[in-house]
Amino acid sequence: MKTTYLDNAATSFPKPEGVSSAMKTYMDTVGATINRSVYGAAQDAGLVTLLLRESLKKFFHFPDPVTHVILTPGATAGLNMVIKGYLKPGDHCIVSSMEHNAVMRPLLQLGGVEYDRIQANREGLINPPDVENLIKPNTKLLIMAHGSNVCGAVQDAAAVGEICKKHGIAFALDVAQTAGHIDIDFEKWGLSALVAPGHKGLLGPSGIGVMLLRDAFAKELNPLIAGGTGSASDSEYLPDYLPDRFESGTPNLPGIYGLEASMRFLQQEGLDKLHAHEMALTRRFLEGVARIPGAVVCGPQGLENRVGVISLDFPGQDNAEVAYRLEMDHGILTRCGLHCAPSAHKSLDTFPRGTVRFSLGFASTEEDVDTALAAIQAVCE
Repeated sequence: MKTTYLDNAATSFPKPEGVSSAMKTYMDTVGATINRSVYGAAQDAGLVTLLLRESLKKFFHFPDPVTHVILTPGATAGLNMVIKGYLKPGDHCIVSSMEHNAVMRPLLQLGGVEYDRIQANREGLINPPDVENLIKPNTKLLIMAHGSNVCGAVQDAAAVGEICKKHGIAFALDVAQTAGHIDIDFEKWGLSALVAPGHKGLLGPSGIGVMLLRDAFAKELNPLIAGGTGSASDSEYLPDYLPDRFESGTPNLPGIYGLEASMRFLQQEGLDKLHAHEMALTRRFLEGVARIPGAVVCGPQGLENRVGVISLDFPGQDNAEVAYRLEMDHGILTRCGLHCAPSAHKSLDTFPRGTVRFSLGFASTEEDVDTALAAIQAVCE
């Protein structure tokens, strides 16, 4: 049976042409790491790493030096670095009610740190002015998911950034579900930090991510990992300069080569073109599912304030069984459950049953959407 992949919110698939070959080139012909040696292969690896940093800096409209583009093992690692490296006992943090456990679990591990949630509505959207009511004298950080991994709702980061700037609060944005899907403006939105994975909308491999840090924020951030950096080797203390201060250990060079290749693809294709394609498919999906009794869209009902992540509830049926039947009977690959975001499901009133999530990508087609709609119709009947 032919399968239809609609789980791009978990990881993009397939990858653009050139990503796997770039990784293979590194593995087969380069092999060297960076910052440790000066022979030709090591210099080649260093150049590709620099090109990746420069590409990410431009892509996210990042105003600080390219040295402040930190490469991480993924978004979860980056979020832990921001939360645990910045907050201290006695601090207060603001999050949204749509957060992924990659934010909530490290936050809840911190003893002596308070937090409050900005409550989202039934479509998964917060009202930015509500932030004002949660600010306390000890509020130090607002960290928020830009796009929901459950229902695709996209928050007004620019409005939140204005409030944070007004009150002198650091603003960190988790763009796991929006990077590579919509234009993200680090400078215009007044961000202090941005965290993204490489394997979702940036279309690269897993095991690599990016953390962008404003200089003032970086100076207050305590590194969670310490070790060899290939620099300042005469000292047993971590160097103060970036990116070395936050990149101890041997980096994921195959991942760097793959992500550099996928970033070139994104730049060549153009974000506007990719976004228009995704939104056209999202419209087709939403309009089609609206005609199917027994399937309910959870989250934004239209194209405004969303990306192509669509959650469906099937009242009267077990959503896990629906997802199983979609795969076994029709080859539709989705993700069901709570999506590592229980608070988001509580906001959407889908806790504890969860939803069946369909998520579109650059390689998705109208045929994919129509095949999924026909399968949903069959399951509902």
